[in-house]
Amino acid sequence: MKITVINGTALRGVTYKLKEIFLDNFRDKAEITEFYLPKDCPAFCAGCKTCFLRDENMCKDREYIAAIEKAVLEADLLVFASPSYVFHVTGAMKAMLDHFGYRWMPHRPAKEMFFKRAIIITQCLGAGEKSAAKDIKDSLSWWGVSSVKTIGFKLMSEVVWEKIPERKRRTMTDKLNSVAKKTLIALPRKPRVKFAVKCKFFIVRAMQTGLGKKDPDYTDYKYWKSNGWIDKTRPWKR
Repeated sequence: MKITVINGTALRGVTYKLKEIFLDNFRDKAEITEFYLPKDCPAFCAGCKTCFLRDENMCKDREYIAAIEKAVLEADLLVFASPSYVFHVTGAMKAMLDHFGYRWMPHRPAKEMFFKRAIIITQCLGAGEKSAAKDIKDSLSWWGVSSVKTIGFKLMSEVVWEKIPERKRRTMTDKLNSVAKKTLIALPRKPRVKFAVKCKFFIVRAMQTGLGKKDPDYTDYKYWKSNGWIDKTRPWKR
């Protein structure tokens, strides 16, 4: 079993502690690869559209993105951990997700993503954990991932783990361990591809078919055609 973890910050604060509690359930059962942002993806997407129009390998930041993508595609479980900064994920997490725009359904989704499970861990001071999780979930859904579980926590006054009331820490720990145990049971089974993800696929398939008629050399169309998706092959069927 392989797990790939994307940390939205390198700070070892509450989010880090929550993520560690979750991962403790897997350490003797899985190979865990972690990335810490912004160290492992220090650059912003320039919006040059090279990945869309030409080739993702020509991206100026490919050395960082290639390592993350390889680990993501090989993983059985993806874990995203980010605190909420002003109701959203960290800027570093957003910058990393921006680099994977070419893997969204309207472009060149990886068929491996349709078989992934993902966990999103967020926490906030007051409010914002849900909108932060949505930032990540939006990308996962458009990558083709159906099985996404979010675990969000609200803190009211303390942002230091040791200073959070013991009862609150115990409640958070119990919730993380419960989700981890359920995930361990589910992991051997192939996740069900949800209707919403299939709808996105078929809408984009129709769009790609139309684009291909106008320009058979269009990068995204050629990718869809080579995978057989314009015809009868579907990425969720092995």
